[in-house]
Amino acid sequence: MITNISKNQFNAFTRYVRVRSAPEDAFVEFDFAIEYPELYVELVLPKAAFELFCKHNNVVHMDEDMAKEVDDDAQKWRFGDTRKI
Repeated sequence: MITNISKNQFNAFTRYVRVRSAPEDAFVEFDFAIEYPELYVELVLPKAAFELFCKHNNVVHMDEDMAKEVDDDAQKWRFGDTRKI
């Protein structure tokens, strides 16, 4: 458990974004994680606000391989093993 973490230490954590919406959608639906891509919150922002959010947080956009790892981990927790359903 992390306690008494400084602002500088927190700011050093990597922030991840995984976009779930289509590029033509008015709003961007996305997952946002700090340091642990498998622990995320789902957020929705207008496109301009999303771009500012990403810039402000210096995010790393998940690629397909990273997204697959997150999905596989979620499936393991959901079903108790790694078999494909």
